[in-house]
Amino acid sequence: MINKPIRCAIYTRKSSEEGLEQDFNSLQAQREACEAYIKSQKSENWILIPTAYDDGGYSGGTLERPALQQLLSDVKTGKIDIIVVYKIDRLTRSLMDFSKIIEVLDAHQASFVSITQHFNTTTSMGRLTLNMLLSFAQFEREVTAERIRDKYAASKKKGMWMGGYPPFGYERKDKKLIPHPQQAAILKSLFKQYHSLKSVGKLLDWVRENNIQTSLGKPFTKINLHRILSNRVYIGEVGHKGIWYPGLHQALVTTELFASVQQIISDHQVNRVRHDTHPSFLAGKLFDDNGNRMSPKASGSGSKKRRYYTSQAMIKQEREKLGIITQVPAGELENFVTQRLKELLTSPAFLTPLLSNIHISLQQDIKKQLPQLSLPTETRRLLVARVDLFPNTLRLTVSLAQIREFLLSLAEKRSFKLISADSLESFEYPFQIRRACKGKKIILGEQCPAPNSPRVPLVRIICQSYALREKLFSGQASSILELAKQEDCTDSYISRLLEISFLPAKTILNILSGVSKEVLSVKDLLKLKNDRRLSQ
Repeated sequence: MINKPIRCAIYTRKSSEEGLEQDFNSLQAQREACEAYIKSQKSENWILIPTAYDDGGYSGGTLERPALQQLLSDVKTGKIDIIVVYKIDRLTRSLMDFSKIIEVLDAHQASFVSITQHFNTTTSMGRLTLNMLLSFAQFEREVTAERIRDKYAASKKKGMWMGGYPPFGYERKDKKLIPHPQQAAILKSLFKQYHSLKSVGKLLDWVRENNIQTSLGKPFTKINLHRILSNRVYIGEVGHKGIWYPGLHQALVTTELFASVQQIISDHQVNRVRHDTHPSFLAGKLFDDNGNRMSPKASGSGSKKRRYYTSQAMIKQEREKLGIITQVPAGELENFVTQRLKELLTSPAFLTPLLSNIHISLQQDIKKQLPQLSLPTETRRLLVARVDLFPNTLRLTVSLAQIREFLLSLAEKRSFKLISADSLESFEYPFQIRRACKGKKIILGEQCPAPNSPRVPLVRIICQSYALREKLFSGQASSILELAKQEDCTDSYISRLLEISFLPAKTILNILSGVSKEVLSVKDLLKLKNDRRLSQ
């Protein structure tokens, strides 16, 4: 009777990539020894499959190795009967990972062999011996890691640079940091400019004006500049786990200038906290017409500070996910939502079902308090479940369970708390965004025009464009220059107006009928000729 062939796969591993470029490296040595062992088992009908499973430069402390994953996959598909390794620690150094590998092998009637350590995984004694050996292998790995960490920390305390990408202003030479000739001069200028400008935003403008780029040849960002200005490496120090030690490299910035810069940064951080008196209570609860979450953003400072809610699709520049609503002023929207909340809390039709199970005396007490009620930010956050913005509608969804809890807390004179039970109800209100001279303006409630009503300024400018075109074509003006003199304006403005009359008829009809979602103002209309997407 002929025995069934036993298909063997050789697995080799080396922790580092050092030496792999040699003609005969460690992986090849392991494979050659394993091949010889398989040939010695020819009487047992062992055969070697041609696929090579080599992991060069991978640690044995993890199973995330490409060749090992392919090996285990082939075991699961029944292509392999025995895994052959030079030593067991080539397969893994982790006892937990070893148990996972054994589970896979047992589930698919496979086993493994270590040619320098004779084990039989089919017996309990063999498993015990393997577990003991793997425990020592794991212990050796952990001790080695501790030794490396201790050496790293000791080297940092001596001020040595322990590798990694050198900071801007330095280059690595002979495992040491030395000043980069060009970058060092720029680095010093960055600190001096920030000390003078006292603003990272203005410093970024200066960097862009001078076409200064990072070590990788990319444009600087505010985050890049802030990290550079806060990095103590530039005063000749080396950090380790939050502690800084005198370094062996040359400082590029004086201690006095660095301390002054840190004081400016610290003052700005304090000012931001002190002036942020408008928390965005709709953060995480506001969504645009495409279902994208809208996040709070701010621009300007002091009295000129403006807050907005901006669609995440716009922030992430995911154009395919953009809706019509991309950005709204935060203050007006939050005031509107707060007013609608107060209206609900004083509406008998809304309150009666919520107060039905409450004693009459408590109901009266609650109704007396509601007209003079002020809603703190945290209270509004708990009461509002979600706000959805659409081109002509704002949908406010409130938590009925939280509102009931809020009313009870008023009656019982206790603190308002978050509860897990929830039931929701939505209310819709007219809503529209119009562009104003300094940004965008929300038009809410009864002020909203009918959804399809044409915008008067747009109608007026379109009519003016066609009138000018008629004058030019009828001979009342021989050229655009003459037409500009007749209208007492510049020829460039006349040209822009005339181009409106040459827009596609469908585009003009959409604007006049009020269904155009892209053209919101005269400024949009004048720029429409440059937007191929809209003018097609």
